[in-house]
Amino acid sequence: MTRGRADPAQRRVRAARRPVTQSSSPASTVPARPPIRFRGRSFMATVLAPLPPVADWLAELDALGRRAPAFFAGRPVILDLTGLRLTQADLAELVADLAARDIAILGIEGAPTGVLGPGLPPALSGGRPAGEVVPPEADASDAAPAASAAPAAPPPARSLILDQPVRSGQTILHLEGDVIVLGAVASGAEVIAGGSIHVYGPLRGRAIAGAAGQAGARIWCRKFEPELVAIDGLYKAADDLDPAFRAQPVEVRLVEDAIRLALLERG
Repeated sequence: MTRGRADPAQRRVRAARRPVTQSSSPASTVPARPPIRFRGRSFMATVLAPLPPVADWLAELDALGRRAPAFFAGRPVILDLTGLRLTQADLAELVADLAARDIAILGIEGAPTGVLGPGLPPALSGGRPAGEVVPPEADASDAAPAASAAPAAPPPARSLILDQPVRSGQTILHLEGDVIVLGAVASGAEVIAGGSIHVYGPLRGRAIAGAAGQAGARIWCRKFEPELVAIDGLYKAADDLDPAFRAQPVEVRLVEDAIRLALLERG
């Protein structure tokens, strides 16, 4: 039998019968994504302000590291370069020196123009000392009366009372007033107060008073065995403390920009 050629119309029909793949709807296959959110947060950071000559300052920093090895552990650090004249190469070397000491720099403040660049921490500005309050700007019409008005009295300091001991690894931060610990401050713990610190048990960790710039702050404890004590930025590590005060009831205060210890009378 001789086969005839297929009718072109039939070829078109057969082609039309082939299955057609349809793309799925994007709504049925792609899950909805939540919108990207940005939030602002404030964090407390330690500020390091190198002094010239930088090599001597690093040597002093090493001495602190030997006396208190974990002092910078887990701390965000800002590098304040105000008053220093550094080139970009000098700054890169300084940041590397600090990184070698396990001090991670979060940002740089007060850097000279043109010093920052790729591979260096970002520039930061607008930082305020802990506890400082910026007053609102007065209207132009009220400028003259405001200049002659007496400054408002600061709000009364609030004390933080802790009924439980401060355990190793804990950090208590209270910049609005005193911190009162009715128990002990364990080794590896840290108490930071804007005012004074009262410890009614053994002090074996770090006590940092006057963190809001109060040079008159003090530290009292029943049993003096600290890793470090500091008032208004001046510190003494355990190795620098007179062993005669160890395990005694002690008061710590500043006298002419120096840490002074005094025994308390036993009640």
